[in-house]
Amino acid sequence: MTRLDRLSRSVLHLVTLGADLRGRGIELHVIGQGIDTSTMEGRAMSGMLSVPAELQRELIVANTNDGLAAARARGRIGGRRPRLTADRAALAQRLYDEREKTVQQIADMFGVPRSTVYGHLDREKTLPRRPKKTTATKPGELPAGYLSPGV
Repeated sequence: MTRLDRLSRSVLHLVTLGADLRGRGIELHVIGQGIDTSTMEGRAMSGMLSVPAELQRELIVANTNDGLAAARARGRIGGRRPRLTADRAALAQRLYDEREKTVQQIADMFGVPRSTVYGHLDREKTLPRRPKKTTATKPGELPAGYLSPGV
């Protein structure tokens, strides 16, 4: 490996990992920083270099959270824009509930995948589908078009 901060951003994780590797007889060589954990000096240096890496990670997290909070305060919303507008999602829900169209037909109509339509359907309002009616069969007879498992 070339840099120690790519291995771990937490002092605790690095110390635990180092102890685990030493217990297995594995030594770590960080080429770019000249660290060799087979020596006492190398282990000490790896511990000292892990502190700024952890601090840097914590600063990145804090700055990211501050930036997100500032954006929310300005009214910005994170994440992707929905593929369907509120009007189109309501239309999709109505078409589905009234059984005018299948999910695939709705997806084709809006040019989106079925998973997108399912994501916009309100599970509380969505009516469960009933199985299609089949032609009456005699007891023990399979419906027309049904393939038995052995075929």
